[in-house]
Amino acid sequence: MKRTPKRVLSPRLMLVGVLALAAYFAVLGGDYSLFEARQAEARLDARQSEIREVRHEIDSMRARIDSLRRSDAALERFARERWGFIRDGEYLYRISEPEEDGQPAERGQTDF
Repeated sequence: MKRTPKRVLSPRLMLVGVLALAAYFAVLGGDYSLFEARQAEARLDARQSEIREVRHEIDSMRARIDSLRRSDAALERFARERWGFIRDGEYLYRISEPEEDGQPAERGQTDF
């Protein structure tokens, strides 16, 4: 009887297998896969965008506060718009549109 020699994996085939396995784990496997990294980058970009928006809002509020502190006219305008302040001898007329149920609509307060 003839014996057939057992085949040993060639080094090239082993290298291809190892590279394929490494590529699989890089793309799909583990906590630090390519997909997880992309999702983390997208979350980071979204948070940085939110931070920029909030910083812009804070800067606007600081500018508004500064104008209210320095300008009596701005402070008076704010008090008139926000709380309906009037001077002596003035009359305040509030015009509101009725809601669907017949009750007058409440006036929404504006943010400063």
